[in-house]
Amino acid sequence: MPPSLIRDHLGKLAAHIVVALVILVVIGGATRVMEAGLACPDWPLCYGSLLPINRMNLQVFLEWFHRLDAFFVGITLSLQLLFSWIYRSSLPKWFPWFSALIFLMLLLQGGLGALTVIDLLPSYVVVGHLFLALTLLALMSGVTQLLISPSEMESPFWWKMLAGVSLSGILAQCLIGSRMATTWSVQKCIANGSHCYLLDFHKLSVIPSALGVFILLITSIYLGGWFRAQWRFLLFVCSLLMMQIIIGFISLNLGLSEPLLRVLHQLVASLLVASLAALICRRPIDLPSSQSEQLEDSSLEVCHG
Repeated sequence: MPPSLIRDHLGKLAAHIVVALVILVVIGGATRVMEAGLACPDWPLCYGSLLPINRMNLQVFLEWFHRLDAFFVGITLSLQLLFSWIYRSSLPKWFPWFSALIFLMLLLQGGLGALTVIDLLPSYVVVGHLFLALTLLALMSGVTQLLISPSEMESPFWWKMLAGVSLSGILAQCLIGSRMATTWSVQKCIANGSHCYLLDFHKLSVIPSALGVFILLITSIYLGGWFRAQWRFLLFVCSLLMMQIIIGFISLNLGLSEPLLRVLHQLVASLLVASLAALICRRPIDLPSSQSEQLEDSSLEVCHG
């Protein structure tokens, strides 16, 4: 099999893993919002069964489906690890080791998932569980870009720095949000004005993310060429940021009484993490403007369509 075809197939597999990880994070958020984290009292089975039909309700379904998606992610990452070593002579030298690292992170993630059930949802374990899931999502989204890119050129430092600052801000928002959810900080802040510092940090952490993406968009349009050809992707990220701010504002003003808004907030955050990680790893292509836009739209469709 030609090396380019092997790389293309693994890139498509990585893109599917990214989608599965987004679903995993969102279902995990829905499980927390619906207070279903302990709906299955045992682990890894649920009420001692692979499919607890007799116990099935919304909460049990969310926790059960969360574990099912995690199992699917484990299978696909195992296949990625296997194929990366079988075809290592046709792949970048770093990719088999990267696949092994990702698989080890997945095992650690499974251990944290077990601890959340065994230790009855301790706050810092839940936050660590989310952080590792988002780290896996960011790494897989970034490596998808590297696999599907036909160019070996590196994007400039300022591009990676601005996208990295934005990604760091979103990750901070997610972790602070998880900490708030597991300590009921927002409810305490609304009720008696205590623990409001977490909510304040959560609001402030969006500033570096918004500034980073805005500066990246303006600079890219000004420079032209390949950078200007990224305007659709950058505008998509800007739209996600605006949506995230609006959803958070509405949800807070409703006193977090709408579970669907909180789950949607988690979904947009996951998409932002995946998109910003992809931005960091996007590679310039020295092509005429029209060809460059066509190629970039194609790669965006494969990775984030």
